[in-house]
Amino acid sequence: MTRPGSDEQRAEMVRSDIAGRAIADERVIEAMLAVPREAFVPATQVRHAYEDRPLPIGKGQTISQPYVVALMLEALRLTPTDSMLEVGSGSGYAAAVAGRIVQRVLGLERVPELAEASAQRLSRLGASNVEIIAGDGSCGWSRGAPYDAILVSAAAPAVPTELLDQLAEGGRLVIPVSRSRWSQQLQRITRHGDRVEVDDLGGVAFVPLIGASGWSD
Repeated sequence: MTRPGSDEQRAEMVRSDIAGRAIADERVIEAMLAVPREAFVPATQVRHAYEDRPLPIGKGQTISQPYVVALMLEALRLTPTDSMLEVGSGSGYAAAVAGRIVQRVLGLERVPELAEASAQRLSRLGASNVEIIAGDGSCGWSRGAPYDAILVSAAAPAVPTELLDQLAEGGRLVIPVSRSRWSQQLQRITRHGDRVEVDDLGGVAFVPLIGASGWSD
């Protein structure tokens, strides 16, 4: 019998739920093959680590469904020289996957306990180009701007202007925008000078983005 959280389970998940569902970016596929999702979930959830669904990680937060992580990273059109910001980094899983593709990742997580745990986890895994900071991600992190890519792993009531302002020229922002607090549309926003291009990527379900430019707690 296959051991829970094994390399074989990870390979099967990527084959069936990532590549098998039309994710075509080889860098995303290779990164997801390389990052052990079981390291980012509580011990009680390891047996579910390679099921294609979100899982609880504590403090009312979840680790996102693997397919949705792959979809969002592919939509960002990442390159090896990119600087990326993730808002709502949670367990650090998406940041770890992105860190296999881009030059550097800065993750913002509003729950200090989750931010500390994910920073320690990423350090143990050797993800030296990924940094996790505790803070209000809805306002971004201007000290590290501009970013070539911004991934928002929580749903905002509207696109925060602070995040748009922190995009580099040609930068891409992928964000769930709420039709209601629990029903959202995934959007990719690309900056072209003072103009933005918006692509609709379909319906998703994320926890709310809490913060000054998000939902109130």
